[in-house]
Amino acid sequence: MHGRADGSHVWFDPIGVLIKPGQMVRWTNFNPGNSHTTTAYHPANFGRPLRIPESAKSWDSDYLLPTESFSVTFTEQGVYDYYCVPHEQAGMVGRIIVGEPEAHGGWMEAVAASRGLPDEALKAFPTVEEIMAKRTVRRV
Repeated sequence: MHGRADGSHVWFDPIGVLIKPGQMVRWTNFNPGNSHTTTAYHPANFGRPLRIPESAKSWDSDYLLPTESFSVTFTEQGVYDYYCVPHEQAGMVGRIIVGEPEAHGGWMEAVAASRGLPDEALKAFPTVEEIMAKRTVRRV
């Protein structure tokens, strides 16, 4: 979790990552001027659309102050999209692929029209193909 000192730009780094089932991801807020969250796209989180595997556990870090961290261990294969609650409109989103991307649980087809997400968020997601090719995608 990063941001410019003047608050004009915020982002996750990396924005896309490929991991193996059972691996943990840790988010740390390196932005001295903002609080951030890492929140799964899931109806349990503020009624957001499901954008993680249906059988996967949802998460919401709550607000992380500068230098605070939050971790999730991913056991279900698939594609996981997440966002920062206060900065989703600014495109602060990310994508994690666990194992094989075809095991995304069918949600990608269900939200092909991408209803309910801000345009900036939709533009920011790296593609599954880009993550598979690079394993780690950075955009700063």
